Amino acid sequence: MKILTAAEMRDIDRRCVEEYGVPSLLLMENAGLQVVSVLEDLFPGITTKNICILAGPGNNGGDGFVVARHLTNRGGTVRVAYLPGTMTADAATNFAILRTMGVDLIEVKEDDLSPLATAVGQADIVVDAVFGTGLSRPVSGVAAAMISVVRRMSKPVVAIDIPSGISSDTGEVMGEAINAQCTVALGYYKRGHILYPGAAHAGEVRVVDIGLPPELAASCKVSLITRDQAGAMMPRHNDAHKGSFGHLLVVAGSVGKTGAACMTAEAALRMGTGLVSVALPSSLNPIVAGKLTEVMTVPLPETKEQTISLKARRRLQELGRSMSVMAVGPGLSTNAETSQLVRDLVKGSTIPLVIDADGLNAVAVNTDVLRESRAPMVLTPHPGEMGRLTGLTSSDVQKNRIEVAGDFARKYGVVLVLKGAGTVVACPDGNIYVNSTGNPGMATAGTGDVLCGVIGGLMAQGMDPERAARFGVFLHGMAGDMAAADPALGMTGMIATDLLSRLPIAVNRLAGERGA
Repeated sequence: MKILTAAEMRDIDRRCVEEYGVPSLLLMENAGLQVVSVLEDLFPGITTKNICILAGPGNNGGDGFVVARHLTNRGGTVRVAYLPGTMTADAATNFAILRTMGVDLIEVKEDDLSPLATAVGQADIVVDAVFGTGLSRPVSGVAAAMISVVRRMSKPVVAIDIPSGISSDTGEVMGEAINAQCTVALGYYKRGHILYPGAAHAGEVRVVDIGLPPELAASCKVSLITRDQAGAMMPRHNDAHKGSFGHLLVVAGSVGKTGAACMTAEAALRMGTGLVSVALPSSLNPIVAGKLTEVMTVPLPETKEQTISLKARRRLQELGRSMSVMAVGPGLSTNAETSQLVRDLVKGSTIPLVIDADGLNAVAVNTDVLRESRAPMVLTPHPGEMGRLTGLTSSDVQKNRIEVAGDFARKYGVVLVLKGAGTVVACPDGNIYVNSTGNPGMATAGTGDVLCGVIGGLMAQGMDPERAARFGVFLHGMAGDMAAADPALGMTGMIATDLLSRLPIAVNRLAGERGA
């Protein structure tokens, strides 16, 4: 499922009209009819209710005028509150039809908002058709006042294409913004539906077909990872043995952070990895060996701070020759000697790598090691770590998650997993995927370690880095959603280890849905 920018959507609309000869009025008609269909599904008996439609002067407002016409024709009680201004040609055509029909039309004036307040106050349902994907500056003046009135009334709102006041490209709140119960996305998802805080304003997003030829979106690079796409699962053969499913080496752990190593290793096992070994400072070996029954451990030379020493380099290089994949970083610390070891491992690795946590902090000191390495790599930063890798602030990363991740993946030839709400998976070829699972309860210590193990375990079993990252983030988020749905936990009470037991359940559910 494609996720488009405002510019991509405008180009598709233009090409549909110019190259395929589809009248723009027909596209507007299709959009309005699809919104009516969603309204009827959400609110049975809608024609017995009072509906207030908020409209701007652009094509989004025109879509709202079409909705008003069809609901009126079906017997509904409809009022249209519209912003003053020069309308687009198609919007003006549909507005003229409403005037001829005698639909109650209210021009919203900043010096007298009482007619608007009355219309919204008497409404059972509000339809937001004020601004579409073209919003490029903060909402102000009478438009801001209109949105403010609606927010105060707390009526159920259905937004057309994007909630008014939300940036279609970044999800930013542009001054005042509508809070929608449902957003009807016309043709395709927009980035503002997926990226926060816009996603929180969009509510349930329903994508509807308005008659755009699908090939027009073929070149768009950003897609949503859906349940159907994630449903492909590796089959286990009847004659398989533990060696058939790879051997993951987890290089992790320091004083006070052995839990990170343990969660990474256990997550890999839960994903079906045949063998998992944890390489860690020798003095910490008894802790991890005592906690993980099914995992092998490799005690390594350590620094005086009990972190892995540079003296471990040869041993790790030897181990790498017999392993499938190496996951580097969880709980390693930022010790200078250990960080240098990480850079040496990255530069010289002959097997695929997953780099997480302190592994990323080590690489951030000299990102050129990524170019110098010949190993396929998946990097899994959170926004702060992404900032250190790029020299940006965490805030700058969050404002441009898709672009920042995509630029880094192409520049360094790696798969980049930018964690957070709407985890982004960016690939070296320019393709970018946004995850559709997960919840705020997963913003807790250790969930990133679990994800590292999930992706590393999938790669150890033979998945290529891109597929392992896409499939891994979906399953990881799905396990988190299952934990959040457990009434004994909820989002507040869930912790990272709650995901571990739910990972195989998530896998089995997806396999069952596919009849595997």
